[in-house]
Amino acid sequence: MLKEAFDDLLNETLKAIRLCYGDRLITVAVYGSVGRGTMRFDSDIDLLIVARSLPNGRWNRAREFDAVEEALERAFQDERHHGIDTRLSAVLKTPEEAEAGSPLFLDMTEDARLLYDRDDFFAGRLERLRERLRQLGSKRIWRGNMWYWDLKPDYKPGEVIEL
Repeated sequence: MLKEAFDDLLNETLKAIRLCYGDRLITVAVYGSVGRGTMRFDSDIDLLIVARSLPNGRWNRAREFDAVEEALERAFQDERHHGIDTRLSAVLKTPEEAEAGSPLFLDMTEDARLLYDRDDFFAGRLERLRERLRQLGSKRIWRGNMWYWDLKPDYKPGEVIEL
């Protein structure tokens, strides 16, 4: 039931994002516990949105994203009445910023679900990062319910690691 409720919210969220960003939209990915399918009733919905012509600055991008949250207000209120207290947590990047990479993408190589991906833009970005991680011998190491990345297990002091 929990997974289905989150899937319903994701479907509604994708519709609202597509309406807000229109032809500028390149990618919508969900990651974190919802992406892994290990969500709880109070898990945030972590999203990566890649779109062209985003406003400069985090606050300006957040203001533009407000339209998505407003469109979803009723759906999220309905789920709260069913015991699901979630919210959106969105990271917004231009295609150029996404292509430049981010530490955030490390976990996404294993946990992201692509809800929308025009011309496989982000799937390709993640595959190139996966390949680089394989070349380096990188490993995600779990300690209980936490993890960290050992990017190059045979690292030698002074080496430069590029992803």
